[in-house]
Formats: sequence, structure tokens, C-alpha cells
Amino acid sequence: MALFDELSWRGLVHDLTDPELPKLLDIGGMTAYIGFDPSADSLHIGNLLQLCNLRRMQDGGHQVIGLAGGATGMIGDPGGKSEERNLLDSDTLAENLAGIRDQIERFLPGAIVVDNAEWTRAMSVLDFLRDVGKHFTINQMIAKEMVKTRVEDPDKAISYTEFSYMLLQAMDFLHLFDTHGCRLQMGASDQWGNITMGVELIRKVRGETAYGLTTPLVLKSDGTKFGKSVSGTVWLDRRKTSPYQLYQFMVQSDDAVVGAYLRYFTWLDRERIEDLDEATKERPEKREAQKVLAYEVTDLVHGKQEANRAAHASTVLFSEEIASLDEQTLLDVFAEAPSTTVPREPIAVIDALARAGLCSSKSDARRQLQQGAVSLNNRKVTDESATIDPSTDTLHGRYAILRRGRKQYHLLRFG
Repeated sequence: MALFDELSWRGLVHDLTDPELPKLLDIGGMTAYIGFDPSADSLHIGNLLQLCNLRRMQDGGHQVIGLAGGATGMIGDPGGKSEERNLLDSDTLAENLAGIRDQIERFLPGAIVVDNAEWTRAMSVLDFLRDVGKHFTINQMIAKEMVKTRVEDPDKAISYTEFSYMLLQAMDFLHLFDTHGCRLQMGASDQWGNITMGVELIRKVRGETAYGLTTPLVLKSDGTKFGKSVSGTVWLDRRKTSPYQLYQFMVQSDDAVVGAYLRYFTWLDRERIEDLDEATKERPEKREAQKVLAYEVTDLVHGKQEANRAAHASTVLFSEEIASLDEQTLLDVFAEAPSTTVPREPIAVIDALARAGLCSSKSDARRQLQQGAVSLNNRKVTDESATIDPSTDTLHGRYAILRRGRKQYHLLRFG
């Protein structure tokens, strides 16, 4: 498929500024950029779509630029926000920039990576107002959807700081046009207003045609978008979201979104994806599409070795083969399970169950053992006198996995 047809089939075209753009995409040789907001020290699964879009552009013979917003990050993009962002201090911003720059460079070999603070920091307010601000009217800026929704609601007012964001982003596009011949800005659909401002600025001050292309937001099955909330964010940094956790997130994707995710985040061909669509319709209980998606995305973000580990961990979670997991993967699997550290000495299973809170009392623990509801390292335990010896009954000489029923886990750590 030609590049634009490929993007369209994958559901990656939301809006474009010019009907000539599809031809230019198919020819190759353009320079395109996407900006990434440094409001955290890692990109997340929502940003992954934009990284994939840039890589698809590379595959289509285009030069790509990843922009880390060191200047715009000081303000915060009002797009998709119902209230003012907290402003970052310079040390936090520098940390965040280093983190996301590394991810962009790792994901997009050969890309140009820039920080807009490089050309914004030295510019005076008067120069900014004369060279950029004078080309746009307040009426034009207020009409942008991201501003309009905030202006119309008195409880969600927008400050002048955030209001100026679109002008700064327009200036970025102009700068990249001048310095790198960049003619295309891409981004999520909530960036449409910002992107069209840059296209307009280039037309007004250079008399040249630039282009914009937006893609859909990555939505969860409940229709909400992925963001950088305090909890529940799926990060691309393995220190914040382990490969196993990423794999599990994807393997738990709802049937309603798994087809879209396969198109967004994988390089599987059309025939393979449509086969998986059919499998989801005909055999949803097997979750074939979800397993393929989980493997492909984990491979994409963390590499094949980590994808193999995560897939293996997922397979052996309920079997005695759990002992085959390496220590780090074991800890990743049970990262969210409650844990208790106990002295490095034998402990009765009954005492361990009560201490871990898996049973309300020792008598409750005895009942659970009699009913066959207790497992140690996925091996059923029924003997009421059984003990856990740290020298013989632990994984990696230190850990024991207690389970009551199918879903109640506790990680014992022997000191």
C-alpha cells in the first residue's frame, strides 16, 4: 500500500489541511515533526502512537523530527485540559526533557531531535509579539476549540500564559521550516488548532505552503484518553511500567479496542490483522488478538527478549513452572501484590496465611487447607502441619508465593 492508504486503513488519519498532502506522503522526501510534552520524565502509551506515526513516515522515505518542548513545557498545552496546569520548575523540566529525549532517540534512529528552548529562550517578548503575535487576531485564537471550551465556562478559565501556547507552537513550526525545511506537522486530533496556526504563520510570513495531519486520540474502552495521571498510567520507561505490566495491560484490552490497537501499534499486515479481527468475533474467549497485541507492543517498546519473558510469565502464572521465572520477572509479576517480610526461618503455612491476611485466623487457614484452596508457589497444600522452609521452599532462595483461591496472592519475602 502507498503510505497514505496505509495510514488511512490503519485509522490514523483524522484531519488534514490540504487535499494535496496524500500525494506528497506517497512520493516521500518530506520532513515532518511531532512535538512531545515534557510534563513527565517518560512518554506513555498515548504518545506511543505518535512515535509509531513518525516511524511509519521514516518507512515511507521521509525525514522526521522529534521535538521535546523545553519552552512550551514551561507553559503547558491547554488542549484537552479543563483546568490550568501546574507549572514545572526548571530542574524538573530538565529531568523530564532528558528522559523523553532518550526515548525519542531510541525509538527513532536517524531522527532529528530538538528542544524548542534552543530558539525560544533568547527571544525577547517584544520580538515575539512583533514577529508572531501580530499575525493572529484574538477572535481567531478564541475560536479554536481548545480555547473556546475554556473561555465559555467561567469555572475553567484560561490564563494568558496558556492562551499564548498556540503562538509558541506556531513559531516552532516556522523555525523548523526555516532550519530543516520541515513542511508537515503531525499530532493527535486535540492538536488541530495548534497545528493550523503554524501552517497559517508559514503562509503569512514566508508565502509558502505547509501542511498538517492529525491522528485520532488513543482511547480506552470507556472512551477516555490516556494521560499522565498519578496512577494507572502506562509508561514507556520500564522503571515506571515493567515489560510484564505493559504486556498485561495490552493482553487485557477490551474486544472493542483491540482491533484499533493492532492497527495503531503494530506492523502486522492487513491480512493478519483482519484474521485476528475474525478470531475476536468468533472465539473471543481465546483472546488471540490480545495475546498477539501484547507481544508485539512489548517487543516494540522493550525488545524481543523482554516480550518473550513477559509472554512466558503470563503463561506460567498459574502453574508450578512459576519457578522458572528469573528474579526480576518474578518481582514484576507480583509488583502489585501485597507482600510481607518475615525472618529467615521456617514458618508454618497456617501462620503464614494468617500473617499475610489471606485468612482471618488460624482456624480459617485450617479450613482453607482442608478445602484445597491454598497453594505455595502454585503447588497445592493440604497438610495442616506444613511449613515453609526458606532454604528449600522458596524461589531464588528468598520468595514464596502464597495463594488462596485463584486471585488472592501474597508475596512472602524471607529476610
